[in-house]
Amino acid sequence: MRRDKVVATAEEALAGVRDGASFAVGGFGLSGIPNVLIQALYNTGVTGVAVVSNNCGVDGGGLGVLLAAGRIARVTASYIGENKEFARQYLGGELEVELTPQGSLAERLRAGGSGIPAFYTPAGVGTPVADGGLPLRHNADGSIAVASPPKEVREFDGRPYVLEHGITTDFALVRAAKGDRYGNLVFSKASRNFNPLAAMAGRVTIAEVEELTELDPDEVHLPGVFVQRVLELTPEQAADKGIERRTISASSTRGTVRS
Repeated sequence: MRRDKVVATAEEALAGVRDGASFAVGGFGLSGIPNVLIQALYNTGVTGVAVVSNNCGVDGGGLGVLLAAGRIARVTASYIGENKEFARQYLGGELEVELTPQGSLAERLRAGGSGIPAFYTPAGVGTPVADGGLPLRHNADGSIAVASPPKEVREFDGRPYVLEHGITTDFALVRAAKGDRYGNLVFSKASRNFNPLAAMAGRVTIAEVEELTELDPDEVHLPGVFVQRVLELTPEQAADKGIERRTISASSTRGTVRS
């Protein structure tokens, strides 16, 4: 018998979160981020959390809300992006950051969710990603307090590859365009990004869905086996989607929006 995974509130969805827990969070910039769950996580007051995400939101948006409140202790991400507070905390020694190639991060999440402990990839060979020395944490004066260790490198068919480890987390927070009561999810366009991968990596995965509906099995992007809790958003919450930067074209009277 299939289990109904729908919860009534964001507070119920986040039951069991604790200080120091680890979270895989979907989204890319502000595209496809689980805004409602991030705000609810902020409201719990938890601190010292470790976050695995493509980036850490923007100033005042997404994971940037938790970051600005000093709730995040460690971030595994692909880039710092345009989040000035992220850069300030990292360079000032307040935040530990593991930078990893974007494709490697995606595969580390997928591997962890698939039960694969590690894999070899050519990405990063011959760079500090493989050789070590990337700053994980700075001192307050900007010097390196903790550097990344070297990783194992092996040759296959005459080509070097670096060993990367799969990632699993205590929780995962994701956003989907559609979901059913059993946790099957469908993502919309670019918001698909890291959401399915983050969902796979979480031991307890919580999905906020813009529309709770019946799904044709052929349209499912992520099967419900990876999802433990489903939160249906209100129409207002579903429509609340930010953009990182608005650019008005000088050659257009209507302008263009880029996100």
